[in-house]
Amino acid sequence: MFNVTERAESMTGEELEKFLNDFKTHEPKTPSESWDAYFMKLAYQVRERSSCHHRKVGALIVRENRILATGYNQPPSGFPHCDETECIRDALKIPSGQNQELCYAAHAEQNALSQAARFGIATNGSTIYVTHRPCSICARLIINAGIKRVVFAEGYPDPLTEFMFDRTGVIMINYSM
Repeated sequence: MFNVTERAESMTGEELEKFLNDFKTHEPKTPSESWDAYFMKLAYQVRERSSCHHRKVGALIVRENRILATGYNQPPSGFPHCDETECIRDALKIPSGQNQELCYAAHAEQNALSQAARFGIATNGSTIYVTHRPCSICARLIINAGIKRVVFAEGYPDPLTEFMFDRTGVIMINYSM
């Protein structure tokens, strides 16, 4: 039987050099999906933690293809989740896209940024992947956090977001799954 240890010990520098000189690569049999596709899939996985009755949203902050922080829409730690109490937006009949401040939950982007801040992780120059287009409140936070690119899949009714991103140079990409 072939013993790897014995072979490694008996290998000459000449054999190794020949192997390295002949080293070749080839195209993979199955090409990898794009990083945007990969991180958007993960954002959709993260959103499954949300207990919101209306819209589950997930977010990932990424730099150099490494995840820095994640977030999903949920009330603050220690506050009852949406499936444990009556929805204030339903009770007050607040339409989607209006009065975002009247909700128990923090948005997915806010939670991802809070997580990064809590653990001392810089977000400058990063990309945020979000299942839904950010609202203008989250857009302000994204801009001030130094995030340079926003990739989202689904819409959200807040035209101020695009205006703010355009004026500040944040790239917004609608990535359909």
